[in-house]
Amino acid sequence: MLEKRFHFQECTDVSTLKDGEAMSESLIEKKLRELDEKNEQALQGGGAARVEKQKQGGRLTARERLDVLLDPGSFVEIDKFVVHRCQKFGLNKQKFLGDGVVTGYGRINGKLVYVYSQDFTVFGGSMSRTQANKICKILDMAMKNGAPVIGINDSGGARIQEGVESLGGYADIFLRNTLASGVVPQISAIMGPCAGGAVYSPSLTDFIFMVKDTSYMFVTGPDVIRSVTHEEVTKEELGGALAHSQKSGVCHFATEDDKHCLLMIRELLNFLPSNNVDDPPLWPTTDSPDRKDPSLNTLIPENPKKPYDILDLITKVVDEGYFLEVHKEYAKNIVIGFARFNGRSVGVVANQPQVLAGCLNIEASIKAARFVRFCDAFNIPIVTFEDVPGFLPGTDQEWNGIITHGAKLLYAYAEATVPKVTVVTRKAYGGAYDVMSSKHLRGDVNLAYPTAQIAVMGAEGAVNILYRRQLKEAEDPEKLRAQLIKEYEDEFNNPYVAAGLGYIDEVIEPAMTRKRIIDSLEMLKNKKDTNPPKKHGNIPL
Repeated sequence: MLEKRFHFQECTDVSTLKDGEAMSESLIEKKLRELDEKNEQALQGGGAARVEKQKQGGRLTARERLDVLLDPGSFVEIDKFVVHRCQKFGLNKQKFLGDGVVTGYGRINGKLVYVYSQDFTVFGGSMSRTQANKICKILDMAMKNGAPVIGINDSGGARIQEGVESLGGYADIFLRNTLASGVVPQISAIMGPCAGGAVYSPSLTDFIFMVKDTSYMFVTGPDVIRSVTHEEVTKEELGGALAHSQKSGVCHFATEDDKHCLLMIRELLNFLPSNNVDDPPLWPTTDSPDRKDPSLNTLIPENPKKPYDILDLITKVVDEGYFLEVHKEYAKNIVIGFARFNGRSVGVVANQPQVLAGCLNIEASIKAARFVRFCDAFNIPIVTFEDVPGFLPGTDQEWNGIITHGAKLLYAYAEATVPKVTVVTRKAYGGAYDVMSSKHLRGDVNLAYPTAQIAVMGAEGAVNILYRRQLKEAEDPEKLRAQLIKEYEDEFNNPYVAAGLGYIDEVIEPAMTRKRIIDSLEMLKNKKDTNPPKKHGNIPL
């Protein structure tokens, strides 16, 4: 055999070798052509007709959305050729590469992110076992590599033909959302339908974006509601972007169209670290840390009952006057959002005197508490501007649990170990004084304006209680009341009693607000604080 093999090799001429090489190249070309064909097939989604219908509805395709979201040329797709495994109801004859979701990773302003984008043109983006596996893989990779996850939701719900396999897929995603919470930022974009069990994955993430007129979320749709409760409601009224951004608070950002939504996600990412062990981003700024703003000295009205816009204060002290407000249309009596001080990202929480006098109510407490906990989870310092006359009174508030819900905000501030700087601009009354990042809840630096009024309650209410008998017996009760109110204000309704006790670290000129906050944050940048060892606390849910 050895002789024969050697003889064959001896007799092989050059032309035969060249032909062999040519045949080998032809095979490679065939394989590459097959790869190109499959790539092209995957790019087609559910086909030209369905893609055109998607665009006619004012929506981008799954892949077009990723093109807008990610830095150009940075997207790397994973599981492009995955197909479903269902053999029932004729699905064995309908298979699309990718199975209704595009998954992979890319970059946003150079930062690594993991993404998935559901494709409504393939089975209505419905959740199959294999689609769930693809999403779970992305979430697992994000956790292992410490990078944010962005999920673009555009799905008709569970794939009914797969039954419990689809439901199990949802639960597998829910588990990973829960485990990733507080480890990597999770952002959901609702860019079409999101109904039934599908809504719970976005609700477990940190921020939800919706698109006006083209996206909606609800557990049960209008048809079910009509048959059970006989209510008539449209999809938009029930679960559109405005309903969830103004009424339920489910949606953090209501955007104008698909492109606006995706660009806003890019903007939000600029304020966030990649994971829970990274520091917040530091951006270059030309805004001087020593900048004074004399107009702040007259921002707070002399009449304590007169409102002012807290956003005027925020935009005057943050870098370049830029403030990214979160939950803008919900619980407007409190303002939350992201800004920068000397280039560093911070979370801002502020009472809004223009709405309900800045009172804390159920919605405001929940809104601010979740934001404070997010900032604490991702090492983002918290700056609080306080002007709060108390908790909103009324049977509606009490019967709906203001005690429990108000305690959420208290719990969030008390638990937070990130740097916390508080500025009391005017009123800080009663329990609300305690709740808004007071020194007693481990506030690191607590500042106050000379206009600050820190007391159990306002002077008028205090006088009516403390001097009830004297006022009742007085010849001129109104004159006596005015005198007692002035005495109470002079004695108690000022920042100096609290400052004298060390509960306020410094009473500052308002014009110096920016400098004092930046000085405080710089001093606190290496702060280390811990909570007692435990599995987890029991926040009053």
